[in-house]
Amino acid sequence: MRNWIYLGAALALAGCVETEMPVAGDGRALFMENCAVCHGASGVGDGEFARAMAKPPKNLTLIALRHGDEFPRAKVMSIIDGYAKSDLDGPGMPEFGDLLNGDLVPFDSGDGRLTPTPRKLVALLEYIESLQKAR
Repeated sequence: MRNWIYLGAALALAGCVETEMPVAGDGRALFMENCAVCHGASGVGDGEFARAMAKPPKNLTLIALRHGDEFPRAKVMSIIDGYAKSDLDGPGMPEFGDLLNGDLVPFDSGDGRLTPTPRKLVALLEYIESLQKAR
């Protein structure tokens, strides 16, 4: 049974290796559609819903600065994919199930391991990373 699981994982990864990886521009529309209403079009936390929230949304342009100028890909991915929602205070971010649909691409969260991950999530992460302010 275990061999079938490994074979399935290997085939899934092999199937996504030949696809083109998403870039920041691919995630911009996803960000505008799913995130800008709270985080604002520029990601600073000034979206139209922000003023009505008890806890304002994070300024997404400062993530790397808060982490020693390193963008924490694994941590950010775990937040946008919903895995780390239990770590958020208040109502937190809504779930965007549509971002989990579609083809998979090999994603390296920084540990050197490629993990089959929904293309839309990787595109969104790439866009958020592109918003980072430099020191």
